Amino acid sequence: MLQSGAQTESSMANARIVLTTVGQREAAEKLAGQLVERRLAACVNIIGPIRSIYRWKEKIDNEAEFLLLIKTTAESVSRLQSALKALHPYELPECVVLNVEGGSEEYLAWVAAEASGGE
Repeated sequence: MLQSGAQTESSMANARIVLTTVGQREAAEKLAGQLVERRLAACVNIIGPIRSIYRWKEKIDNEAEFLLLIKTTAESVSRLQSALKALHPYELPECVVLNVEGGSEEYLAWVAAEASGGE
């Protein structure tokens, strides 16, 4: 039982959610598929369309976008960030990393196994 609890704490400390947005559903699906295929993400949820209002190059834009919730691990974050820079259609893609503070032991262990970066 102690070992299982230690694994839960380790999985929670290791789990990350990375946020990014993409302007087109097809681009969001393609990016999500590439991240999962490369084992940089266990799962990517695509939410949207959402509305984003932001300043870019001295202009305020109001655009429909799709939000990607990327489930990964701390070890895969840097490789995932590099992949986002290479694969993302935006000149400056959003990349926000959130620590996971809790969750199901079984789910977090699955995320860790699937987002292994091919290791």
